[in-house]
Formats: sequence, structure tokens, C-alpha cells
Amino acid sequence: MNITVKGVHYNPSDETKEFLNKKLEKINFADSSIQDLEIVMLREKVGQGFHVDAHMHFNWGTRKTIGLDCYELYEGIELIVDKISTAARREKGKVKNHKKERLEIEPDIDLDIDSDKN
Repeated sequence: MNITVKGVHYNPSDETKEFLNKKLEKINFADSSIQDLEIVMLREKVGQGFHVDAHMHFNWGTRKTIGLDCYELYEGIELIVDKISTAARREKGKVKNHKKERLEIEPDIDLDIDSDKN
């Protein structure tokens, strides 16, 4: 999984990056499923607070974007990682269910070419 962290109107400190990496350990279960993960932290120009976005690109082509607004950055990082974890579990479940359904749908075809229609 390729992880990219960007800041807009904000330069993430080393402490912030370490905190984020520590929290991202929660999604190690999806390491093989998520190809790229981009996290963008935007400091709001008007008022206070941050806007945190996460863009996930899965191996099978699906892209998910998750965003949230928060007043404290560390609280926002915790919330976005929880949302990433939930979205990754849901997406992996969809793919597993889809594969399972495809296997169950294939009927046993009995082609009886010899018929009594003479």
C-alpha cells in the first residue's frame, strides 16, 4: 500500500505524521487490497478547523473518497482512520460476496441432446 500525506495551507509536522502512521496500523488487514491511500489535510482559511480527505484506490479498480471537517487535527485523524477502516472492510466484503455469488450462480447444466422428438 502506497501512503501519501499532503497538507494544504498546513505543513504536517513529524509528530503528526508519526501519529497518523500509528493510527494507520489499524488498516493493516487491507494492505493487500488497497493500492494507494492519499490523505489530504486542509487548514480552513476562514474560521478555525481542518478538513481531512482520504482517497483510497483498491486493486480491483474501485475508488473511494472520504472526507470530514473537524476543529482539532488529531481528533480528525482518528475519525478518518476509523472511516477508512470501515470503508475497507465493507469493500472487501463486497468483493468476497461477489466472488461467492458467482460461484453459487453457475448452475449444473445438463444438456440432453438426444430427444424423443421424431
